[in-house]
Amino acid sequence: MTLVRGDITEQHVDAVVNAANSSLMGGGGVDGAIHRKGGPDILAACRELRAAKLGRGLATGAAVATVAGRLPARWVIHTVGPVHSSTEDRSAQLESCYREALRVADELGAASVAFPAISAGIYGWPMEDAARIAVETVRATPTTADEVRFVLFEARAYIAFESAVAASG
Repeated sequence: MTLVRGDITEQHVDAVVNAANSSLMGGGGVDGAIHRKGGPDILAACRELRAAKLGRGLATGAAVATVAGRLPARWVIHTVGPVHSSTEDRSAQLESCYREALRVADELGAASVAFPAISAGIYGWPMEDAARIAVETVRATPTTADEVRFVLFEARAYIAFESAVAASG
């Protein structure tokens, strides 16, 4: 497990994980950046998935893979994180994002996987808790990937993930 402060769209890995919305049609934050830099091939692949088997979109906590278009990765693994709620515990859904993305990565044969801080942006999950859940879930999930990399755009995210890694041993 490694931490990188940077842009997930610039990572030379087998699979980049996209913090997608359920439509898979692009959006803001990480999702928008991946679609913009990856180009139209990613959107076309997402449209095919929607037409073939995901008519209502991708469920929260689930994951699917597409081509990576112009990204320096082989695949994009799309997962839909939960919107944070102060009245309902949605931690299991956030954990599922990481587990399912690693499951898909294993199915693809990906040796290296780059994750963003899922749900910690527009979806409002508190960064420290998002980091703890991400690190603990990845550590507890068996995978054939040789490297799992958390790519964190902002300094505060990097610091939160660094603290979560230290706390998890």
